[in-house]
Amino acid sequence: MKTYIIIGGSKGIGKALTNVLLQNHRVINISRSTPDISHENLKHHACDVLKEDLPNIEAADGLIYCPGSINLKPISRLSLDDFKDDFEINVLGAVKCIQNYLAILKNGKEPSILLFSTVASKLGMPFHASIATAKSGVEGLVKSLGAELAPNIRINAIAPTVTDTNLASKLLRNDKMKENITDRHPLKKYLNPQEVAEMADFLLSKKAASISGQIFEMDCGIVTFKL
Repeated sequence: MKTYIIIGGSKGIGKALTNVLLQNHRVINISRSTPDISHENLKHHACDVLKEDLPNIEAADGLIYCPGSINLKPISRLSLDDFKDDFEINVLGAVKCIQNYLAILKNGKEPSILLFSTVASKLGMPFHASIATAKSGVEGLVKSLGAELAPNIRINAIAPTVTDTNLASKLLRNDKMKENITDRHPLKKYLNPQEVAEMADFLLSKKAASISGQIFEMDCGIVTFKL
């Protein structure tokens, strides 16, 4: 049984991953909101990771950073503060957590780190300038740290397309929008949090022991195919 630190494990993909990992592991969740999950292997720390000191944790085998943003505006309406806020949430928050827990991860059992990007880092889409810039920073971080931390710690990222979470609720707020997004994807679907969580579980596991520094596009074909 391993111990995983999940930043943002009370909602969306983080919540789904918490549920998956609790089947066989201990989970330490760090987030502003309390998970609506009760389990003997779950411990929660209430913390705003961007503004507060991170809790002291003595041992862990993995770190997953889930916070993200979907700030979609035309470039003419994006302020510098928008770019700064998205970069802080997606990149600097991850850096802070990695730096804080790196020492205990080095002492973990087959330790690994998992971050999250977006398909918008590969596929140019209108109104995604700020989030695509921030998530491209996440991908650069994964590549660099993959080399720096080898062979002791693996690090990878998942780049999902639209996923049915509260974060994406504005994109999926009615049946017509859901139909349009479904039709845009060659596999005629978008993601649910459970399938992203299962990919995350794989990348954290021993089954992915030879994989590091990689970005995995869960794109339902939208980046890969032109049909």
